[in-house]
Amino acid sequence: MGITVVVVFGVVIYVLFRKDLTKEKVFDVSAFLPKWRLILVEHVAFYNSLNDEEKTRFESNILEFLSEVRVTGIDVKIDDTDRILVAASAIIPTFAFPDWKYKTIDEVLLYPNSFNEKFETKGPDRNILGMVGDGHLNGTMILSKPALIHGFLNETDKRNTAIHEFVHLIDKEDGAIDGIPEVLLHKQYAIPWIELITCKIEEINKGKSDINPYGGTSHIEFLAVVSEYFFERPHLLQSKHPELYDMMEQMFQQEMSNKTLERQKNRIGRNDRCPCNKGKKFKNCCGAAYFN
Repeated sequence: MGITVVVVFGVVIYVLFRKDLTKEKVFDVSAFLPKWRLILVEHVAFYNSLNDEEKTRFESNILEFLSEVRVTGIDVKIDDTDRILVAASAIIPTFAFPDWKYKTIDEVLLYPNSFNEKFETKGPDRNILGMVGDGHLNGTMILSKPALIHGFLNETDKRNTAIHEFVHLIDKEDGAIDGIPEVLLHKQYAIPWIELITCKIEEINKGKSDINPYGGTSHIEFLAVVSEYFFERPHLLQSKHPELYDMMEQMFQQEMSNKTLERQKNRIGRNDRCPCNKGKKFKNCCGAAYFN
């Protein structure tokens, strides 16, 4: 019990006083480094589906996000891959909104494992992979680092914990996390959306749906769970739940079913075409720093 109190107290104290610290930008550069681009190519299928102009905007959005939101490891080392994947998770659902800024987050904390409601990463009931903080933890998101990585490695499970939590933040922009994001949902669609949610939750709870059962626990979780499905397996969502897919497409203003979502399966070789699409070999372009 004493250890639990210390852990919780430590997290709360850290969050309360972090804003007094000098806010240091994660990437103190003006250009997107080649090694970060490789992380996107090798991990983020959404990025690979974009055209050259969109990729440049995606990279710019990552730099902006990471200049405003800290990514901090708690009892775990983090690297550029972790930071890039956190930022990508934030940008994917808001990519159709160029001026979007997350107003309710200052920091993402990465934990070494799943955790429980007491923020313990060891012991029983560690079934939480991510959460948006409130109260003393307001402005904070907590993610399991393994869950963050897994969300981009598994292309078939319709799950991405980090995207799930950032959708909660989008939902929170109107002042309440309630599964009805006013910033995405025009008023005329609110009632149809609620009716659709109610119907789909009933299907989930009757075991007649392929949607993650967690989505059947509330309107709040349904929105986040289906958003994961929309961005991870859009073609399947459109096939299995066409009305739901159409509604998600209207909300996020992205035609996901038109995208080819593939990661780079193998590491890019020195003689392969460079992923920046300048028409050069990797060794003579973005990979020059590695081979010279």
